[in-house]
Amino acid sequence: MTAQEALKQLKEGNIRYVKGELKHPHTDPDRRGELTGSQHPFAVILSCADSRVVPELLFDQGLGDLFVIRVAGNVAKDKVIGSIEYAVKYLNSKLVVVMGHESCGAVNASLGDTDPGGHIGSIIEKIKPAVYVAKKMPGDLLTNAIKVNAQIVSEELKDSKPILNDLVKGSGVEIVSAYYKLSDGTVEWMD
Repeated sequence: MTAQEALKQLKEGNIRYVKGELKHPHTDPDRRGELTGSQHPFAVILSCADSRVVPELLFDQGLGDLFVIRVAGNVAKDKVIGSIEYAVKYLNSKLVVVMGHESCGAVNASLGDTDPGGHIGSIIEKIKPAVYVAKKMPGDLLTNAIKVNAQIVSEELKDSKPILNDLVKGSGVEIVSAYYKLSDGTVEWMD
């Protein structure tokens, strides 16, 4: 499946989700059996760990369809990037989606100057560049920061060398950013 075909499938699944017309594909015992030996997810989704953001549901996909990585603020550091590299290099996924979401707590925590302590600070520091950009934009600061953060992470992944950068340039891999609206279930594509 090409990246554009994968994107089309995600968009169609999100339309079903928004309308409440879910098909719940690839969830039967036969599908489980098919996947015992290998997997070939058609897309990689890097999303927030927020319990309200479940890519398999909001894109109406089933077992083995998506390679999902969830981390607060949908930030990408070495282990996350390595997981994405694995999916595109060895599982042949052609589409990577970096998806922020409405009312993201990690991004909201990044708007202030308070250090939350522990390892949470490493997430906030990764999101801060998006906040700096968003502060110069008209409109809602939190929404803008969430969208900019997804776009920055998407660009970082495109530039990640050697694996992702090479696959984007020469193997048909595409990396896009998106924004999920909790309020109505729609996914807004930003690329």
